[in-house]
Amino acid sequence: MASSDPDRKEEEETAAADDEDTGAQVAPIVRLEEVAVTTGEEDEEAILDLKAKLYRFDKEGNQWKERGVGSVKLLKHKVSGKVRLVMRQSKTLKICANHFVLPTMSVQEHAGNDKSCVWHATDFADGELKDELFCIRFGSVENCKSFMELVQEVAESQGNREENTEATATAGLLENLSVGDTTTEEKAKEEAPEEKAKEEVPVEAKEEKKDTESEQGIPQAEKKEEGPSSAT
Repeated sequence: MASSDPDRKEEEETAAADDEDTGAQVAPIVRLEEVAVTTGEEDEEAILDLKAKLYRFDKEGNQWKERGVGSVKLLKHKVSGKVRLVMRQSKTLKICANHFVLPTMSVQEHAGNDKSCVWHATDFADGELKDELFCIRFGSVENCKSFMELVQEVAESQGNREENTEATATAGLLENLSVGDTTTEEKAKEEAPEEKAKEEVPVEAKEEKKDTESEQGIPQAEKKEEGPSSAT
């Protein structure tokens, strides 16, 4: 025991020396600058943000597969007014779903579970358009109902907006056509007197020509009559 005590004391002194702060500062070899990260959502406003778990139906395996757990958002563009559904995984922020809410989109309650609902959409989460069947499950019945009601409301409003846009475009085309017809009629009326004037000019010219020929014909006849008398 006596022989081991000095060894232990030496080890403790060595450990204390290692833990002592020398005050030296080491500069980093590589400096990392801050980079501005854009999410693509800067020009959009979130009108819905709920936690949920998303599934997609695998047609080949004929089964539901988990797509991810995170927050599902309905984002409305500040300029165009279009609304898209975006969901990202909570930890990796990987996109699980990314598609527009179209007028044809219909959300229905999943059979046997009042916290889940299903819908069809043309999704772009994987970088290409795919027809997907999604199922989303919320933590409460209230959140599921809020999601379904708001999606249905947005789909109907998008349909009305497209109808108004088409009606406005059609009205503009009809207005352009009516203005064009009026302009054509006015041009036709303006050109009509000019054409009549052009038609009348040759008639007067013909009458003047006839008068000139008749006047020129009289001296010729007199010259013919005077000819024999001078010979005698």
